[in-house]
Amino acid sequence: MTVSTERPAPRADCTADADGGIVFDLHLGPESYEDGEAPELLLRLRGAKNKGGDGTTVRLPLTPLGEGRLRAVLPSTAEPAEGRWDVHVRAPGTGDDGAVAVAPGIRDVRLLMDRTPDTGRIAVRIPYPTADGRLAVRCWIRSPHAEAGPVTFDGDAMTVAGALYGTVLGDDARVEVRLAGAPDRSCRVPVTGKEGTFSFTLPLDRLGAGPVTGQQLWTLWLMPGTAGGEPSERTRTDGKQADGSPADGVRISRILDDVWDRKNSFVYPGRSAGEGVRAIPCYSGDNDLCVRIEPDPAQAR
Repeated sequence: MTVSTERPAPRADCTADADGGIVFDLHLGPESYEDGEAPELLLRLRGAKNKGGDGTTVRLPLTPLGEGRLRAVLPSTAEPAEGRWDVHVRAPGTGDDGAVAVAPGIRDVRLLMDRTPDTGRIAVRIPYPTADGRLAVRCWIRSPHAEAGPVTFDGDAMTVAGALYGTVLGDDARVEVRLAGAPDRSCRVPVTGKEGTFSFTLPLDRLGAGPVTGQQLWTLWLMPGTAGGEPSERTRTDGKQADGSPADGVRISRILDDVWDRKNSFVYPGRSAGEGVRAIPCYSGDNDLCVRIEPDPAQAR
């Protein structure tokens, strides 16, 4: 009989706060110390080409708490880029290449629910378990931000209501729906709202008006506009609107809770988008609101 001597992966309990901070508590045992030096927690940006370079690794000191327990804190003031960050532990005396992936323990994310930030800069960090059993952190930084709320239907039209942070709606505000990969295909609908809210209704048949021979993904962008501003006055030299909004719009997403990937968990019913065409509102893996258009042979005549 062969007995495995491989040590189990270190496990971390996480507590997330509403401002974007995360506390990591690990139990590594007293043997993890060497000459009084504690291990280091590393957050690595997944998919980064320059691993270990500036902006691709966040280093957090692990502070001993006693009895082999250690704690690291990702402060809310940290600036990790948007993306998925894998969590590792680097033992004393080893290089970054020897860092070991951390397994998820208890995740306390209760404070992420029903958030109503009081600032225009939105920082979201959600600890989550990956499909292969590792601990990772999903990060978003949005300024400004358009948070999608309820999605409702009336016939073949879809209405979205939400909250707006870091900007206000101008007289010429609108929502622009763009076909991914086809910059010349888009449609616009008016948007209304006040005091940090927005709402718009999208007739789905406008997306099915062109040829639909395969699946299409349409993305939704809020164009805040300006109150009475002339077009020549709206864009600054840095490519942003006069109020700081991106000139190409504010992506409509849903990130202010504890769901790190809505793609398969938020599923809406399909609706007709014209003869032989079906429209299905959905979220991307990055929690961006989209509409998927595809042929519907059942409707074709």
